[in-house]
Amino acid sequence: MRPSILYPLFAPIDTLTGVGLRYGKLLANLCGNRIVDLLFHLPSGFIDRRCNVPLSQAENGRLWTGKVRVVEHGVPKTRKQPYRIVVEDASDQLTLIFFKTFGDNLSKTFPVGAEKIISGRIEIFNGALQMAHPEYVVDAAHPELMPQIETVYPLTAGVTNKMLNKIMLQAFRNLPDLPEWLDEKYMQKEGFTSFKQSLWLAHHPQNFDDLSPNSPLRRRLAYDELLANQISLAVVRQRLKKQKGRELQGNGNLRNKLRQILPFELTKAQQRVIAEIEADMAAPYKMSRLLQGDVGSGKTIVALLTMLNAIECGTQAAIMAPTEILAQQHYETIAELCEKIGVKAALLTGNIKGKARKQILERLATGEINILIGTHALFTEDVTFKDLAYAIIDEQHRFGVRQRLSLSQKGNLCDVLVMTATPIPRTLVLTMYGDMEYSQIDELPAGRKPVTTTVMPLSKIHDVVAALERKLKTGTQAYWVCPLVEESEKIDLSAATERFESLQKIFGNLVGLVHGKMKESEKNAVMEDFKNGKIKLLVSTTVIEVGVNVPAATIMIIEHAERFGLAQLHQLRGRIKRGQEASNCILMFGYPLSEVARTRLNTMKQTENGFIIAEEDLKLRGGGEVLGTRQSGFGTFKLADLSINGDLLLTAAKDAALILQKDPNLQNERGQALRTLLYLFERDEAIKTYNAG
Repeated sequence: MRPSILYPLFAPIDTLTGVGLRYGKLLANLCGNRIVDLLFHLPSGFIDRRCNVPLSQAENGRLWTGKVRVVEHGVPKTRKQPYRIVVEDASDQLTLIFFKTFGDNLSKTFPVGAEKIISGRIEIFNGALQMAHPEYVVDAAHPELMPQIETVYPLTAGVTNKMLNKIMLQAFRNLPDLPEWLDEKYMQKEGFTSFKQSLWLAHHPQNFDDLSPNSPLRRRLAYDELLANQISLAVVRQRLKKQKGRELQGNGNLRNKLRQILPFELTKAQQRVIAEIEADMAAPYKMSRLLQGDVGSGKTIVALLTMLNAIECGTQAAIMAPTEILAQQHYETIAELCEKIGVKAALLTGNIKGKARKQILERLATGEINILIGTHALFTEDVTFKDLAYAIIDEQHRFGVRQRLSLSQKGNLCDVLVMTATPIPRTLVLTMYGDMEYSQIDELPAGRKPVTTTVMPLSKIHDVVAALERKLKTGTQAYWVCPLVEESEKIDLSAATERFESLQKIFGNLVGLVHGKMKESEKNAVMEDFKNGKIKLLVSTTVIEVGVNVPAATIMIIEHAERFGLAQLHQLRGRIKRGQEASNCILMFGYPLSEVARTRLNTMKQTENGFIIAEEDLKLRGGGEVLGTRQSGFGTFKLADLSINGDLLLTAAKDAALILQKDPNLQNERGQALRTLLYLFERDEAIKTYNAG
């Protein structure tokens, strides 16, 4: 259960005075419906009302705060005219202007002769000082009611800054003194104050440095959230290590046979990764490992060799891909090699129906099929394995975690390997896949030539088409990628269908079209024609982003490249790195070009390294957008920003490992405080894991 010290923080927002049902809903839309959500809604700026120079020194357009005496009222003849009140200090006069306001209210607020402290923006009109609708008016007898610094928050329709500041002060009354969970020496080194004080100062900045994500108080809050994340993931990893698995250690016969017929040598990176996976498979616990490798780094062969290890033990293996095109491609690569060494592989997708499907399911249930390759069709109820011991999921982020689990649950204590060619920054690997072990293929096979990347404006499209015409005559194949399927009323972009029609006038039947709204069978037929060279130019949306393997295609033209993310551009360019020939990628952009888009295109021009590209993508887009939210209960961060706090995350990962090494059950004094931290940031799944033993 959540510690009682945290109960006030998890009370609903509408328990605060002045927050009714309507306002509570608005606040819930803005930040969440509990007091803790409100406190974690950090400010984006502040208004400094400390400028109290004499009126004679007040500057046009600047905020001014000071004590004045009410001199006279200028009552308008009609409501359409402004109401004017003249006030003064010892140095000059100022006219306060009010539109559509009732005079009796103003005469009560500003009685002649009264002293007031006012704050608002100064305007100089015809040489005279004036202020329209002062933002604050307080009696001179109560200067403490004038906020010296007013915090500015991100807002939503219906929520004002003044109201939010008022409610935030109330919310702080619910924040208790919490036990310190950070190491004292680390706090001194970083200049950290307590959690409560850091949160208070974050909401009451005294200068612009306090708003910086690199200020000690913001770093303290970010570190707390990251530490909670890393401890919870480390606990899950610890639990997985205790989950009984199967010791899969084959005799090597099938793997040796395969290595003998491979027309290439495995890279050192592939050999290292295979050793890491096989060590996990041989261990007595269930494997859960992420394999990351750039496009064309040879993940499929790693997958096959490790699947053969399971088959040598008399069990079955499965590989699940996100699209039929990718599943078909895996099947073609794997089945051809399997046939030569006497291993049975089969393909199962949604398109395989009737008698053919029934036969596959029967052969699978009897164990005649050793390796099953397919799409989400693999985890339908009627798919039954004789003995599935090893499951591989390709491009994991395209599946929900439930889907991943439902495939592994078809097996008996099944080992799971997740593969991705999407470049993932190290920080995101730690936070989004921190519950898994991690392997990386950081080397491309020998003989692969670099891609020449050119950036040019769309105005040069005729030059590109002319050059393409010359290239296609030499037997080369090419991709032409468009960002949308149909014309949008809001965004004027060239649609894939329109581009296809214009290119068809030049290249005739040599052009094919593939987009996401086509039926799977139509898409596959066009892809097949492209693979066997019948189609020379494939016009497409990003459906070709993942996995399509056509070694003869060495040209990639991406239209409106400024509309794509870095990881997506990298994936697309990877389609032309499959063969041994030199390839060309042309990134065509439209104006106006934002600074972020310009940086993206320059990064693509300068490097092909997926890991450098991933880090740059994180800086440009922030952590939440790079992969989309992983559906595992480990959501996005409220106080930390991975594009800025990467160093803190690496420290938190080491700290979490050390904490659990010294106090695996979080029982000592610091351990108990850390349990409070886990509940505060709702990473209490880790606590439930402990309680479940």
